[in-house]
Amino acid sequence: MSPSQPSRPSDPSQAASPAAEASGADIPRQAEGVLHVVATPIGNLQDISLRALDILRQTDAVVCEDTRVTGKLLAAHGLQCPLVSYHEHNAERRRPELLARLDAGETLALVSDAGTPLISDPGYKLVRAAQDAGIPVRSVPGASAAVAALAVAGLPTDRFFFQGFLPHKTKARRDTLAELAAVPASLVVYESPQRLGASLADMAAVLGAREAAVVRELTKRFEETRRATLPELAAHYGETTAKGEIVVVVAPPVPAEPPGEAELDARLRAALAGQSVRDAVSEVTRETGLPRKQVYKRALTIKDEDG
Repeated sequence: MSPSQPSRPSDPSQAASPAAEASGADIPRQAEGVLHVVATPIGNLQDISLRALDILRQTDAVVCEDTRVTGKLLAAHGLQCPLVSYHEHNAERRRPELLARLDAGETLALVSDAGTPLISDPGYKLVRAAQDAGIPVRSVPGASAAVAALAVAGLPTDRFFFQGFLPHKTKARRDTLAELAAVPASLVVYESPQRLGASLADMAAVLGAREAAVVRELTKRFEETRRATLPELAAHYGETTAKGEIVVVVAPPVPAEPPGEAELDARLRAALAGQSVRDAVSEVTRETGLPRKQVYKRALTIKDEDG
C-alpha cells in the first residue's frame, strides 16, 4: 500500500463510523492482506447486506467478472471503488497480480456478476492460492440463485445436489442426467432460455415423471415459479420461450418398493449360481437396498435348500 493511500482497518466490516472518520480518529492500519468473498444481489439491487456494502466501501479494489455489471451495482449504492476484472479468460495472468497485492497488505473483495462467487463463477483457484499463501479468506454471505430457487420450488429441501449448468449437447446432457438419476436429493440446475425446452425434454426422458419446478427471474419484477411433472414442463416450455435467468429444481427419485420374498429368492439364486455366498449377498444387498443381515440369512437358507 503506498504512503498516499489511507490506512485500512484490519477488517473492513468493523470499520470506524463516519463520525469517527470525520473527527480524525485513528483507524488501525491494515496488518495483513485479506480476500473477502462477497455475495451480491441476483436481481434486486436492494438484496445486499450492510456488511457487504461496508466492505466494498473500504476495500482497496473489487475483483469482478464484468466491471460494467459491478460498476452499476456500486453506483446504485453510491460507492466508488477501483475495479479489477477477473474472469476465465484472464485468470491465469491476473491471479499472480492479485496475490502480490494481497501479500503487500491490501484488502480485496471478490464478487461475481450476481449471487455468491465461485458458484458457477470463477474464483476457486484464487481462493485456494490465497489460502496456500497464508492470506486470510473471509466469506461475506448473501444471495444465491440456487438456494433462493430451492426455497420457493415447493420440493424437498432436506438434501439437494447442485449441478450448475448441464452440457449443451443432447447426448452429453443425457449422459450427465443418467449419472444424477440415482442421487437421493433434489437436483438444482441452471439453464439458459434457449436450451430450457430441450433440457427439460431430456430430463423427462432420463428422470421420468418426477415433479420439478422452473424458477425464473428471481427477485425481479416478473419472478415466476412453475411446478409440474417433468413431461408437463417439457411440453409447456417446448412451445413457450422463457426469458431471464432460470433455475430448474427436480424432486428426488421415489424410493423403489423393496422386493418381495419371491423376487429376493430369484435374485439370490441367480447371484449364487456364479459367486460365493459373500459376493452374492453383497450384490443383492446393493441392488435391493435390503439389510445385509436379512439377505445373508436368506442366502444361507437357499444354499441349504438347493444343496
